[in-house]
Amino acid sequence: MDIELTPGTKLASAVCLTEVIVVRPPTGPVSVECGGVAMVGADDAPDEPSGDLAEGHAEGTPLGKRYHHEASGLELLCTRAGDGSLSADGAPIPLKDAKPLPSSD
Repeated sequence: MDIELTPGTKLASAVCLTEVIVVRPPTGPVSVECGGVAMVGADDAPDEPSGDLAEGHAEGTPLGKRYHHEASGLELLCTRAGDGSLSADGAPIPLKDAKPLPSSD
């Protein structure tokens, strides 16, 4: 992917409705995919997604969830839900664990 991933960069899937924003950029070059296909800049996204989701990349991306790719440090926030699942260099990007809140004793 030729897009420079900086905080605030908006990405969109070419094969589903998923859109994300970069919260924390990666420490090095990484290819971000959704549905098994490289994501594009939100401004370059097609009006209607086309193509098929790759097998094993159709778990969906829920709105408002954060994703963290440990190997690169990349953190993404889903701003529009879709049917494809996120991956970086072909490896799934898991949901980021929620921080436990302090007790209110």
